[in-house]
Amino acid sequence: MNKDINQEFIKTLGKIEILSLDTDGVLTDGGLYYTEEGTELRKFNVKDGMGIKMIRDLGIKVFILTASETTSIIARGKKLGVDGVFIGCHDKLFQLKQLSEQLDISFDRIGHVGDDINDLPVLDVVGCPMTVADAVSDVIASADFVTKRKGGDAAVREICDLIVASRS
Repeated sequence: MNKDINQEFIKTLGKIEILSLDTDGVLTDGGLYYTEEGTELRKFNVKDGMGIKMIRDLGIKVFILTASETTSIIARGKKLGVDGVFIGCHDKLFQLKQLSEQLDISFDRIGHVGDDINDLPVLDVVGCPMTVADAVSDVIASADFVTKRKGGDAAVREICDLIVASRS
């Protein structure tokens, strides 16, 4: 299911100054892989990385907010050059409020991409709530935009391309 892209959405998207991203199910396909030693692994999509670089070049701040506590997410965030990675973030709304206050950026200028019920409190208050094609139904209902792509399959790149287009 893809909600139509309308001019109002593009206008809102063009004003965002922060994009916050969930990890599992958004930057990844939600699958977890384990080595024989029990190390947890995730697969990220390089196209998302290029999209993040493109919007950072426009001056948009990018943050990763995830309940997961796997330190490989920090390594991925560092490689992407994001502005911050918050692992073990069980209250994403609280964290985003802190960032909003620190950076003096109002919620109407924040976009968030989430895929599960723990993202709902954030999606309900940001100016640009977005999700991926395979998100849970409650999240799809709360989002202003649903990507055509599934999480981990360059869905974030799809959003980043729209952000770039909204600025031109």
